Amino acid sequence: MNPRVVKVKAGQDHLLKLTFEGGEERLFNVKPLLNKGIFKALKDPKAFNSVKVSYGTVEWKGGQDLCPDTLYEDSVPVSGRSVVAVRESRGVYKAVSKVKKPTKDKR
Repeated sequence: MNPRVVKVKAGQDHLLKLTFEGGEERLFNVKPLLNKGIFKALKDPKAFNSVKVSYGTVEWKGGQDLCPDTLYEDSVPVSGRSVVAVRESRGVYKAVSKVKKPTKDKR
């Protein structure tokens, strides 16, 4: 596997919305890393929001980066639903989504 990130967006609650080559979108939860080494600095929202794509992976202004394989394997797919959170259960992270209700045509 050789996934390459082409787009990243920092979200609330330390989530990254990643777009990989081919258009696949996935969510990566950075929270489990925030008490480890250089990732502690990413607790600061300004530092976390400085994320950008760099050479097929993500990188922050403080020099933190992650392996693209880790980003892919430890992330969850984004479906056509509106993702509201990523929950951890026994070491497994799953996207929690909310189905958007269709709007009624008011005529």
